[in-house]
Amino acid sequence: MLGTGPRAAARQFGVLIVVAGLLALVGISNDPTHISRLLLVAACDFSLGLIALLLPWRRLGRYGPAVLGLTGFAVLGLSTWSFGGVAAGTGPFLVLIYAWAALHFPRWILAAYAIPATLAYLVPLVLTGQHPLVLGSAFVLMPIALAVAFLIEAQARHLRDDRERLSRIEQWRAAMINTLAHDVRAPLATVRLVFEELQETATGPHVKMIGAGMRQAARIARLADGLLDLSRIDSAGHLKLDRADHPAHALVKDALSYVHEDADVRAEVDESLTVHVDKQRFEQILLNLITNALRYGRPPVIVKFTRDTTGDRLEVRDHGPGIPDELRPRLFGQFAVGGEQGVGLGLWIVRQLAVAHGGHAAAEARDPGVAMVITFPPPPGQP
Repeated sequence: MLGTGPRAAARQFGVLIVVAGLLALVGISNDPTHISRLLLVAACDFSLGLIALLLPWRRLGRYGPAVLGLTGFAVLGLSTWSFGGVAAGTGPFLVLIYAWAALHFPRWILAAYAIPATLAYLVPLVLTGQHPLVLGSAFVLMPIALAVAFLIEAQARHLRDDRERLSRIEQWRAAMINTLAHDVRAPLATVRLVFEELQETATGPHVKMIGAGMRQAARIARLADGLLDLSRIDSAGHLKLDRADHPAHALVKDALSYVHEDADVRAEVDESLTVHVDKQRFEQILLNLITNALRYGRPPVIVKFTRDTTGDRLEVRDHGPGIPDELRPRLFGQFAVGGEQGVGLGLWIVRQLAVAHGGHAAAEARDPGVAMVITFPPPPGQP
């Protein structure tokens, strides 16, 4: 029922008019002398509600449900006449119909409603012989209804424009990420080919340098694949993982080979533990956490991998100043940058990959520093 479009508009009107029908039934207890009229009003309300809820309004175009407003005004006029010219309930529902229309239709439809709405309000009052002062209330009610409707329409239009603008920005961002991830592969393939050629004839310290270059080129290629996967998370809401059992100590050791040799990073991992994860994604999580710890914290950075009753636990702790309180609510959000102590996209990626594994990401305070903790379900078959 919530949302925009012909179907949502019709359903919202259906609920509104059914409520009006229920109020007509309640009115029977207050005015038993007009039971037949009130039953007629309730029947009209319920019939109109069923039409609004059941018809395929999408086939009638964007503004098709606007006709429901006209029929709604007619039923309100019938209700006023049924209550003997008492418009205490008609006025509020007339404004509600205008508010509903303002959420879904442009101003010209609201302006076109003015005459039928005024007639629906005045004609029953005239037929029941109401005092001129009562008739004059239309000159107060209708401008108020129009003003409220125009204000709601302007705000709704503003929000729709903002949503369309954000949608275009998101499409541009996704296209840029996809283009970057695809286009970086060709030059990387050339770089890796050059490294492989040089490796065959390299001697002395050059062997180590070329090996480091090849590892970093391979890492960039995996990051490009990761960008594509993260783009798929945004569009499809899930990420396909290639899980298997891996020795935790070996996984951490391989990931640390990409860290600069001068970085003070220490690993404390039991060699007997096995973790059931996607190897590439686990490495991506760990490297992102280490990068953040080195950039925003202070050494030493301690990497731990343990197992307890809740599952496997990866912890990366620094010994820096910790996380500012104002940053905590958005720590794992996209582009959560807050000046020099901000955190970028890396932690959002970590959270998405943790959730894809069935785990979660959290930040735990330490004295000093902070520990980024990622939990994973235990390997299948293990307690």
